[in-house]
Amino acid sequence: MGMTLWFTRVTTQELDRAIADPEWAAEYLGGENLPICYLEKSWAGIQFLLDAAEVDVDLYEDGFLIDNECTLLGWDDGMVADAARALGATPFEALAGHYDPAKLSAEEIYPYQRVWDDDDLDYLREHHEELVRFFVATAASGGAAIRSFSF
Repeated sequence: MGMTLWFTRVTTQELDRAIADPEWAAEYLGGENLPICYLEKSWAGIQFLLDAAEVDVDLYEDGFLIDNECTLLGWDDGMVADAARALGATPFEALAGHYDPAKLSAEEIYPYQRVWDDDDLDYLREHHEELVRFFVATAASGGAAIRSFSF
């Protein structure tokens, strides 16, 4: 399965409840028809590009801890709005110029069990576009988010 990362849109009230009751959060996030952005295994490659372009969003580290296992991080509405602005202001073409398959492979950017190649740029583009849409829509709704991580 590997390490995957995704975001789920929640209301600010749902985020508050998740912080107060992490068990509720885990159960709630397992529900159906929730607005999500599932980055699969692309998250580390996207983060590599964001870092190289000096975009101040950290998909893995940003947020505040909800559970003791460090698999759920909360992003309040202000954090979501900031990320939406930063991501929305950075078209993928600005990130693509930093794509270097040899460097990603040498730095063992996840998924490092294989070698990055030229074909992976489209994979990152597709997931980046979904990420931008998610954050822009979540910010427009005044929503918050919960970042989930599985390993």
